[in-house]
Order: sequence, then C-alpha cells, then structure tokens
Amino acid sequence: MNYGLLVRPRGLAETNSPYDWFKKMRKNAPVSFDPERNCWDVFCYEDVQMVLQNFRLFSSKRNGNVQTLLDMDPPTHRRYRNFVSQAFTPKTIQELEPRITAITHELLAPLLGKRKIDMVAEIAYPLPVIVISDMLGVPSHDRKMFKEWSDILVAGTQSASPNVMYKLFAKQEKAMLDLQTYFKRKISNRQINHANNIISTLMTAEVGGDSLSMDELLSFCFLLLVAGNETTTNLIANTMLTLFEQPDILNQLYRDHSLIPAAINEVLRYRSPFHGMNRFVTEDIQLKGMNLKKGQEVMAWIGSANRDESVFDKPDVFDINRSPNNYLSFGAGVHYCLGSQLAKLEAKICITEMLKAIPTMKLDTSKHLRLISSTFMYGYKELPVILGSE
Repeated sequence: MNYGLLVRPRGLAETNSPYDWFKKMRKNAPVSFDPERNCWDVFCYEDVQMVLQNFRLFSSKRNGNVQTLLDMDPPTHRRYRNFVSQAFTPKTIQELEPRITAITHELLAPLLGKRKIDMVAEIAYPLPVIVISDMLGVPSHDRKMFKEWSDILVAGTQSASPNVMYKLFAKQEKAMLDLQTYFKRKISNRQINHANNIISTLMTAEVGGDSLSMDELLSFCFLLLVAGNETTTNLIANTMLTLFEQPDILNQLYRDHSLIPAAINEVLRYRSPFHGMNRFVTEDIQLKGMNLKKGQEVMAWIGSANRDESVFDKPDVFDINRSPNNYLSFGAGVHYCLGSQLAKLEAKICITEMLKAIPTMKLDTSKHLRLISSTFMYGYKELPVILGSE
C-alpha cells in the first residue's frame, strides 16, 4: 500500500511548523527512509527537482482507480496533455478575468458591513469552487457537493493502521465514483455537450485524428476539481495570512496593487499551497549515499525545497523583490501544473479586489489557526479576520 501521500510523517506531526522539520531534515537526513510509511523522503532542492523531472527513474504511475495526468508518464502523458492543454491556453485563461472579478465582487458585497469574517469560508473557498464549477458546466446547486468531494479526495491521516487506511481509501473511492457517475450522467444526457465549458471543448478536441475517451474525460474532471479547487483556496488564504504577518508589506500592497503578483509569487515559495508529491522508483539507484530499490515510494518535499539555503538567499525571509525566484510549487518538467496561470490569476484578482473594498483588515489572533488534514496540500481550515480599525 502506498502511504506517502496519505499518512503524515511523524516528524511533521510533532512540530509546530513544517519548516522547522524541513530545515532539520535538510541538514541531518536529506534523503531518509520512513519505515512507518514505507516511503523515502527527499528534502533538498536539487534532489526534489530531480525526482519531479526524471520520469525515467521516478515514475508517476499510481495504483488508483482514476488515472489522471498526475498518474501518467510519457508517452501516454504527452498524448493526454496535448488534449488538455487546448483548454488552458493563455487566451482562454485571460478571458476568464471578467467573470472571476464579478464573482469576487459578489462574494465581497455581503462582507463589507461585518466586523469579523472567516476569509477561507467566505472568500478563499467559494471563489475557486464557483470558477471551477463554471468551467465544468456544474450548476450552482451542486457546488456544495463538489467541495465535499474535493475535501475527501485530498484528505490525509496521522495513522498508518490498516483499519484507518481502509476507511480513508473507501471514503475516497466512493467520492471518486460519485464524481464519475455525476459527469457520466451529464455527458450522456447531453447536458454538457453543447455548452460553453471546458468539458465540451475537450469532447470535440482532436489531436492527429485522435480524441479523448469517456474515461479520460472523467479523469480530467477529477483532476480539475481537486487541483483547481484546493490549490487556489490555499494560495489565497496563505497569501493573506503571510501579509497579515508582514503589515509593512501589506501596507505597500494597499498603496500599489501592481506589487500583488510579486507577493503571490513569493508566497508560492515561502508558504506553498502544495507541499509534496510522490513518485515510484523504476530501478535500483543511489541518492545521496542511500540505496533506493525499484518499486519503492518517494515523497519529494516541495515545501522544503522552496526553503533550501543552498538555492535561496535568506529563505525564511518573505521578500516580494526576490529575484530569481525559482520555486517548485507547481512542479517541474513534464508535470508542470497546467493550471498554474489560472490559480495565480484568481489569487491576484481576489486579493486586489479585497484591498480595494476593505480599507483595513488584520488577523484575529484570539483564534487558533488549524492546518487542513492533508499531507501534500498546505493550508488552513479557517482564517479569522477583523475588518476595519479598532
């Protein structure tokens, strides 16, 4: 059983900050085996990048019921990505800007008279859910169900006990089946076929006379739901939390909105919404003096690579002027995230419109922040914020 993505390492669970654990492991055990999870952990930038890029030595093939782009190696991956990329052209993404702005305004309107809000529940979560639902042709009354599926599919656990793992797998399997059934019914009932959305685009897409099968379409729905929803929610919330911790920079952004994209880029390095990704060893190899065996699982810790002292000057300092800023938050190589520009566009619009609409806001420090229960996603269950001055 593959535990890397589902079970949080004991070292990560026993620290207040994942970055404290990452720093300790980079120094003392940059490549280490965790017998409890039956998984190798890799922490340094050079090694993480290599694991993510070298698909010949580190395969993405997993044993899940739904095979997505994340679970494929070339040449299969190349064929599928050629189709999907047709729905993520720069022009297509840019055309979403007015709609994303309108959704943000709709979400902000009822908050302006409030004293306290939960920024995750009221802005960071609903915005990407609505955007993804629009893109997939999902009606508004089904959005709550979409979010529930998404939360289940990225969930992790602190226990590697067979009973706990079985229950989690069963829950995730049901969510995947429900998602497949939902879209299969819509497509077969022609509720999506002629609509203006990504699914209808992909249904008619051709590459060299070839087209996508129903299973491939369904796997894309699954990928877009999880990757396009959770990542963006965490990016928005992580950005605002970081800015609340850096009031001078927040004030800079209030005065000059053109700095917001640079701040988002630095958050992607400093507090990445995506902390890790797993791969599987294709042949016996040595890495940093460690013997990795064919078939073993490897967890590449992106969050650690983004704070590697050998690559980034003062990595624990949040610096919106950092250049270069070669973070690995959207992956590397053939699996570089197709939706990266959409996530950054949503975050830029959301944060810009919030700063325009709300003259002052700060973190409500009377509330305890709780991390989401995921191994590979990094974000918070809520972000309590006080609007206006005292």
